[in-house]
Amino acid sequence: MRYYIIAGEASGDLHGSNLIKAIRKTDATASFRCWGGDMMQAAGGELVKHYRELAFMGFAEVLMNLRTIFKNLAFCKSDISSHQPDVLILIDYPGFNLRIAEWAKKEGFKVIYYISPQVWAWKENRVKKMKTCIDLMLVILPFEKDYYKNKWQWDVSYVGHPLVEVVDEFESEVGSRESGVGSQELGVDSQESESPEDRKKESKIIALLPGSRKQEILKKLPVMLEVSKDFPEYQFMVAKAPGLE
Repeated sequence: MRYYIIAGEASGDLHGSNLIKAIRKTDATASFRCWGGDMMQAAGGELVKHYRELAFMGFAEVLMNLRTIFKNLAFCKSDISSHQPDVLILIDYPGFNLRIAEWAKKEGFKVIYYISPQVWAWKENRVKKMKTCIDLMLVILPFEKDYYKNKWQWDVSYVGHPLVEVVDEFESEVGSRESGVGSQELGVDSQESESPEDRKKESKIIALLPGSRKQEILKKLPVMLEVSKDFPEYQFMVAKAPGLE
């Protein structure tokens, strides 16, 4: 089968790459054309657009890049029409993907949406249109299945959060500390003195996850770093999305 996958952020690139790997296990001849990033490309997808060209957020930034956004939408529709995939898989990124879903359904394409927009938190009115243009909604949070069923009479499929498998895979690769994996391999500062205080700090870690878009990082990370000063007994680790300086 021919799959066309659209992801517009680093997280979508990660989940899309694992989706490609999973599909290949049951369909070795599957082909993938995708909007995503380096991870989807490494998994075997033919990369059409990198998510770095799509990462616009906030009213001002979107407004300044409207022409680019509309050009991307037009190009995406044209490329899908030319490729004629058996299945179109949209990963999160609702501002772009819901527009593509509406168009694709009218064009007769099979539309699968993987990782639901957070309509239970905001823009709930989107659901009415989503029901008409999405053939299969795959949700990753347990309560979402009941939310859609009870409030919108829409049967969606709960598939679990993909990060669970990512974490499991990481743990299986590096093993536990008891298996001999050192702190430096895990990216944690190891104190040479190994005093009780140092060991305590080494085991108390807070991860800062500022995002994958330049604008949100510029806004969020300074606040996170400022707060970290109030917790000297912890180590803070900043997660950097791929492709960022």
